Formats: sequence, structure tokens, C-alpha cells
Amino acid sequence: MIGTATFASGFVLNDFAISLQSVEASTQQIVAVVNEDAISQSDFDKRLKLIIASSELPDNKEIRQRVTPQIIGSLIDEQLMIQEARNMNIEVADEEITQGFATIAQQNKMSPDQFEKMLRQGGIDVGTLRRQIHAQIAWSKVVQKRLRPRVVVSDQDIDSALERMRSKIGTKEFLAAEIYLPFDDAKSEAQTKNLANRLSREIKSGKTNFFKVAQQFSKGAGATKGGDTGWLNEEQINPDILSALKNIRTQQISNPVKLEDGYYIMFLRETRDLTEDKLPSRQQIEYNIGNERLERLQRRHLIDLKASSFIDIRV
Repeated sequence: MIGTATFASGFVLNDFAISLQSVEASTQQIVAVVNEDAISQSDFDKRLKLIIASSELPDNKEIRQRVTPQIIGSLIDEQLMIQEARNMNIEVADEEITQGFATIAQQNKMSPDQFEKMLRQGGIDVGTLRRQIHAQIAWSKVVQKRLRPRVVVSDQDIDSALERMRSKIGTKEFLAAEIYLPFDDAKSEAQTKNLANRLSREIKSGKTNFFKVAQQFSKGAGATKGGDTGWLNEEQINPDILSALKNIRTQQISNPVKLEDGYYIMFLRETRDLTEDKLPSRQQIEYNIGNERLERLQRRHLIDLKASSFIDIRV
């Protein structure tokens, strides 16, 4: 059975005190327009506070400058997701958002009331988190309704995958996690490179946690699980990613690796040799193939939505 799109919380918070300086800007100032909807300076400021807190990045001017393009990009994506759901007459009930909020609270080992109180004490606007939850639930419904029916995994697909895996017995496998930062053009490539380098330095210095950063910044399929990729066989990994993994020890992270679609920061958890008893079941193979295809489809769909939309970034 093909897995469904999962709800992406992107937040696992510890007790914190926010020192982020307030930005003096009118709530009516517009930072971006997405078709008929606008993203205000207030929307951006509230999300910025949340990002700094949940990723545990240092609160300073350089970090805020580095994460600004990523935050604006995320807000634009979320607006497109909500618009697409609206165009498809898909609704998200308040109860669903409340349940999503409760899920995040549970991840933080708190009740919803305790979690909300912690956010407010840290100066975090609860509405910005609820808006993100709304967008993610709406998008998961779009994916399930429009894209999932197009994903078919045949017995031949499973047989072929299993045959390829059996031919790789004796090769090396890597249990890894990733932070995937995509870019669309030359300008965003430069911004993404700067962000990737900065995030890599902050993680290596111990100022923040790889998994928290992955949850908040990565656009990969495993972002909600701290960037988890599962076991990767060396013969199926991009050569540049494979080189990066081979050049680090377990529990270390790589320098950012540039591929055609974005920058990757890899975290190596464990390595092993592939043996017969470690081959996945047919059900697991079907699930993996289906999820990979669904992930590619939803990335493509979001890119197409961007290409066909009016987007005006004003900062």
C-alpha cells in the first residue's frame, strides 16, 4: 500500500527564551503578493520568530538575513498550497488544525495548553504556527485527491527493485539524514548556498541541532522526521552525495553538497554491508517506491503552480 502524505509539524521545541528584537514595521506593509493574496511584514516577522526559536539558531542579524529568503519562500509555498486547496473546494476544519497543534505539543511532551503557554511566554504568535498547520493539512489533501491516484506500483516494479537489491548484496549501505535546500534560479542558488553554509557551520559548532534544523528548513520527504532518509545503498546514491558520506565518520555532518536541484547537508548515522537478511519485504519496497513517486509528483506540482502564478516579492 502506498503511504499517504504525512502531516509535517516541523517543530520540536525545548523551553526557550526569545531575544529576537522586534522589527518596527507596519502590519500593512507587503513583502510578497501571491496571485490575489498578500503576505504582510507582520506575517514574515511572526514566522521569523518561530523559525529562530524552533530551530535553536542564534538570534543575530546575520542569521536573520540568511534565513529571510527561505522564510519568504516557505510563506509563498504555503499560500499556493492553500489557494490550490481552495480551488479544489478542499476545506480544512478548525478541529483538524487543533489536532495538528496537539500532535506537535505531544512531540514536545506537553499538553496543548502547556505548549501554547510556552509559545506565548516566548513571544511567539500561536496563529503563525496554526497557519502553517493549515497549509500543510490542505496540501496533504490536495496530494491525496489529485496526485496519489496517479501513483501505481506494479508487481513488476517490486520484482525489478528486489532483483536490483539482491544484485547489490555485499555492497555498502548508509543510514543517513539530510537537509535539502532547493533553488529555482541563479539568484536563489546564491542565497541557498549562503544559507546552507551558515546552517552547516552552526550545526558543526554545536550551536544548534541537525534534526531541529532539518525539521524547519529541509524540503525533503523526511523533513518531519529530522531529515531521515532510511538506508541508502551506495550504488543508488548520487556520486557527489556518496563522496560526502564516505568522507565523514558516523555522527558527523558533511559540508553542503550542490546538485542540480539544490544543496544537501548530510548526517551519517551508521553504515553496514548489505546482506540477504537485510533486504526489505515486498510490502516495504512497494511503500518506498510509491512514496518516492508521490514525492516527485508533489514537488513537480508545486513548481508548476509557481510557474503559472503571479508572484511579486517586494523585499
